[in-house]
Amino acid sequence: MIADATKIPVYDSQTLADICIIEVGGTIGDIESMHFIEAIRQLSFENTNDSFCFIHVSLVTDMTTSGELKTKPTQHSVMRLREIGLSPDVILCRSETSIAKSVKEKIALFCNVNAAHVIEGRDVNSIYEVPLLLDKQKVGQLILERLELSGTPNVSALKEFIEHYKNPTHTLNVAMCGKYTELPDAYKSVLESFIHAGIENKSRVNIIWVSTEDLKSLDHCEDIFNSVDGILLLPGFGKRGSEGKILACQYARENKVPFLGICLGLQCAVIEFARNICNMKNANSTEFNSKTPYPVIDLMESQRMVKRKGGTMRLGAYECQLKTGTKTYKEYKTKKISERHRHRWEVNNRYRSKLEKNGLIISGNNTELNLVEIVELKDHPWFVGCQFHPELKSRVLKAHPLFRGFIGASLVYNRNKK
Repeated sequence: MIADATKIPVYDSQTLADICIIEVGGTIGDIESMHFIEAIRQLSFENTNDSFCFIHVSLVTDMTTSGELKTKPTQHSVMRLREIGLSPDVILCRSETSIAKSVKEKIALFCNVNAAHVIEGRDVNSIYEVPLLLDKQKVGQLILERLELSGTPNVSALKEFIEHYKNPTHTLNVAMCGKYTELPDAYKSVLESFIHAGIENKSRVNIIWVSTEDLKSLDHCEDIFNSVDGILLLPGFGKRGSEGKILACQYARENKVPFLGICLGLQCAVIEFARNICNMKNANSTEFNSKTPYPVIDLMESQRMVKRKGGTMRLGAYECQLKTGTKTYKEYKTKKISERHRHRWEVNNRYRSKLEKNGLIISGNNTELNLVEIVELKDHPWFVGCQFHPELKSRVLKAHPLFRGFIGASLVYNRNKK
């Protein structure tokens, strides 16, 4: 059962949403979902009918042997909903193929909804095309009418996005460096961010997966990275693959390849800079080596006494002050930002002065906690590391500034190679 809303009602004395659009899907009747269903029933009971719109998502099975679409599961699902006290306003029928008008009419008759409110949700090539499929069936207008709202749905911006997505002007190769490369969905948000940033740069981003456990030397890095236009160092935890990540940072720095490091990616970039530019031999993170002579990355002070981990990391949104004149500031175009975090280790402030004296630019800083948020290099086309997770704030029609800047720099690098 899935329940999500465009506007969630907050029942306190200060805030109350005007409308709530709720998707109810999955297997209705399972005990695991009943508390969600009951909560939705109570919401509908406590509010006026023009405040809520219920959309039931149901699978219409394609029996390929007989060429028949089976509607019985949908009928039974709606029957169970009505027994509970809910009647869907719209039924979205998921299927691999198109649904005939006669099948829609059958569902409408036995589920007690208008035939125009039975919507086809067939498979499409890209998830970004789903809203366009729904718009063709006037779903937006149905919702507006149900909620007694004025206006006309406008998907022109998404149509333009899909047009650029299908017909890019350029193609770029970006190395995704991490240790879970055999599980691409572990980095799903990053992959989607590349699509968003690629569109804004009129480019398609091809991903070259690189396991950092396999990177053993700079010569090996040359073999892998000589055909890429940018290197992204992925977030993660633990020592495994860390030396390969540090080598990737060194290769990107020395060969002027556009680089973006996220969370642990920033930390590895700082370690590499400390070792090879600041002459701090064997500099490291205490996460990787607790006895390192130069712990340039160390546990936050607030984390030192934590024994039972649980949800004790630095989690959620924190503000960051940007330094004017930096690449980061150029992309954000503002002095103050807020980004989402998930980590325990930070840049050790004891080494901050030495890092800066040797050329590391701290372009983002949390002034309240005095913590490094963003670093970059001056004499480099694009070498940026951030302690937060920019991929969590990238959107279809608004790529995250750091991803947009990184792909933009990769595009310039690609052109200069030719």
